[in-house]
Amino acid sequence: MNTTNTSIHWTDDFLLGFGPMDETHQEFVTCIAAIQNAEPKDCLVLMDQLLEHASAHFKQEDDWMMATEFPPRTCHMDEHAAVLASITGVRELAIQGAPEKCLPLANELARWFPSHADHLDSALSHWMCKLKYGAKPLVFKRSVANVTA
Repeated sequence: MNTTNTSIHWTDDFLLGFGPMDETHQEFVTCIAAIQNAEPKDCLVLMDQLLEHASAHFKQEDDWMMATEFPPRTCHMDEHAAVLASITGVRELAIQGAPEKCLPLANELARWFPSHADHLDSALSHWMCKLKYGAKPLVFKRSVANVTA
C-alpha cells in the first residue's frame, strides 16, 4: 500500500475545459490511484489497465495535435512516448517478478501529471476549444474547502 504523500485523486483543479480530454484525464488519475493503493500482487493487472488506457489516451491527444497542426506538438508527443516507455518497462519488470516496482512509477506519474496537464494539455485544450468554439474554454472549479456538509 502507498504510504507516501504522493497519492493522487481527481479534483476540479485538473479540469481544462475540453470535455473529452477532461474525461480521459479523470480515467488516467483513477488508473494511477489504483496502483498507488494496490498490493504488489495486484499490480500487474493494474499495469495492464494503465498501459491500455495511456496508449489510447496519448494516441487520442497525438491524433488531435496532428489533425489540427497544433504548433508545439513535437515536445508534447515526445513526452507521451517517454511516459509510455516507462509504463511498458515497469510492466515488464512486474511480469518478471518485481511488482514492487509499480508503486514508484505510479508515484512518479502522480507527480508528473499535474504539471503536464497544467502546461502542455491546457495549451492543447485551449487550441481545441478555439478551433471548435472560437474561444478559449471557460472552466468552473468547485472549491472543496468551501463545501459544507
